[in-house]
Amino acid sequence: MSEIPRGSSETHDGDTHLLRFVVGLPYPLPAVWRAVASPEGLPAWLCEADPLEPRLGGRVTLRWLNSATEVSGRVTAWDPDYVAEYTVDPTTHGRIRFHLEPGSSGDEGSTVLRFTNEVRGSREYRLDCLAGWHEHFERLAAALDGRPTDWRDWTPERWRHLRDLYERDEAPWPKWEP
Repeated sequence: MSEIPRGSSETHDGDTHLLRFVVGLPYPLPAVWRAVASPEGLPAWLCEADPLEPRLGGRVTLRWLNSATEVSGRVTAWDPDYVAEYTVDPTTHGRIRFHLEPGSSGDEGSTVLRFTNEVRGSREYRLDCLAGWHEHFERLAAALDGRPTDWRDWTPERWRHLRDLYERDEAPWPKWEP
């Protein structure tokens, strides 16, 4: 698919989905933290955050720059430099959690991002979200590399391609008949 590893998901209670990504990034933890947990870093790859009150219970409003999506909620986990979790409308983006840890090599020049997103919706919406987060993590890597997203140039082609791959990968194999 891309340099970003494929995301996975679990479904509970019929329409509650837990999406997971584990993304190794060759950037120091403070740089990744700024990208996922600050109003200055988020627009380069995901959305505007205004307000974003950086504390447990703080208010957060996320505005996607490639659509009219806007969601508000609360900061439901906050451990500076390591965990940022935003809980917003469960039928759009639900619980969004970024958990950072030093890279596996132990050096300070890399970070592992463990991401979860708990959301409610149909199977199709789950696949939409997997593709959307996958594309956003590609954009995160580019932003950390000094290439922030210019949302005025965004088109849905990459998302559609990823969406097709996620749908294909989960389809049952055709029954083989000799």
